[in-house]
Amino acid sequence: MTTTVHVFQNYIGGKWQGAQSGQTFPNYNPATGELLGYFPLSGEAEANAAVDAARAAFAKWRLVPAPKRGEILYRVGELLLRHKEELARTMTQEMGKVLKETRGDVQEGIDMAYYMGGEGRRLFGYSVPVELPNKSGVAMRDPVGVVVCITPWNFPIAKLLYEAGLPEGVVNIVFGPGNTVGEALLHHPDVAVISFTGSTDSGRHVAIEAAKSLKRVSLEMGGKNAVIVLDDADLDLAVEGILWSAYGTTGQRCTACSRVIVQSTVRQQLLDKLVPRIEQLRLGNGLDESIDVGPVINASQLQKIHSYTEIGKDEGATLITGGSVAHEGELAKGHFYHPTLFADVRPAMRLAQEEIFGPTLSVIAVSTFEEAIAVNNQTRYGLSSAIYTQNINRVQRAMRDITTGILYINSGTTGAEIQFPFGGTRGTGNGHREAGLAGLDVFTEWKVVYTDYSGKLQKAQIDQDL
Repeated sequence: MTTTVHVFQNYIGGKWQGAQSGQTFPNYNPATGELLGYFPLSGEAEANAAVDAARAAFAKWRLVPAPKRGEILYRVGELLLRHKEELARTMTQEMGKVLKETRGDVQEGIDMAYYMGGEGRRLFGYSVPVELPNKSGVAMRDPVGVVVCITPWNFPIAKLLYEAGLPEGVVNIVFGPGNTVGEALLHHPDVAVISFTGSTDSGRHVAIEAAKSLKRVSLEMGGKNAVIVLDDADLDLAVEGILWSAYGTTGQRCTACSRVIVQSTVRQQLLDKLVPRIEQLRLGNGLDESIDVGPVINASQLQKIHSYTEIGKDEGATLITGGSVAHEGELAKGHFYHPTLFADVRPAMRLAQEEIFGPTLSVIAVSTFEEAIAVNNQTRYGLSSAIYTQNINRVQRAMRDITTGILYINSGTTGAEIQFPFGGTRGTGNGHREAGLAGLDVFTEWKVVYTDYSGKLQKAQIDQDL
């Protein structure tokens, strides 16, 4: 029996097309090793073509009234909803996360399409009184221009975007490595904005290179997120939040919890509840509804995760459970790692400072609330934090003193909603935010228009005698 392997293509200027070189690269299911298909190994030519198509489309697209653009996004949401299960299964096959999580990812896309569709009627500017008579002023927002989005994983939305009525060339998709496609896009003179999601080191490179041509850059980078468990916490609730935050998506999300900062007086009680639950997590193919934890994305990431297990042991941390590659039965076909927990971790250890991006969790014991806050803030990252406590005074102080972009009270470090700004501080971001009211800031320019209907030259700040 012959199996047909799908060959995917770039989408540029409304046309599906391969790389000019004819070269491709394979993509495998990380749970089974199955070949999913081949993608074009694009280069500078494809990057330039995509920018040219976007630039040409921008001239007309910018003139479409924002409410009409919003209606297209609303239809995108409807199509995503219609194809939700298909998209979720495709995502699970491509990157491994379990179905309940990929369904959630698609739902987030649906929510975002509806929300941003509504922004077409809420692209607010403002008008305020001016200093001189017979004169008005208004501030409005204009689209910046061509935007490049550099993302770590993709899923098949191009067809749905155009089915919803998006004009050709408005969205173009190019597959390829950062050192060719990425660099060409970074330096293209017609690109106005770079939106990047990935590691902090890569994001720093993007910012440096884009600055050479004064491009605007929005960075969504790494995290070393912590759950703080205080001595008055509901420990059963904390365990649920820790499990979901640390081992959901196999720890491969920017908001994943990789540190638990717990007061010493309840440390052992927490471990006694947490360890059995970790050991009950079921590893396997995410398409199986009974599975809790899927594979990591590829073999190199698997090796990286295991290297941190060895680093942790060398640093003197205590390995409580996990800490090995899973080879049992069908798991040997994929890239699976046993959910891992370290105790006796000190705040300065590499385990507690560096982003692992896998199912590895470190427990750090502290004496006081103040120490917990200090340890939480003591990393190069600043995306998400969580605190479990029943004390409203501690909650208020945590809201004031924790220096991450997101804080959860009595919940895990994941679960952001699209109507609020998303992003972090320090090595996680560069000040811009995704979603919510702030989501359009990086993609728009403020323009101020003054209208003088006095019929004479009036000089602001000079003509004061009215």
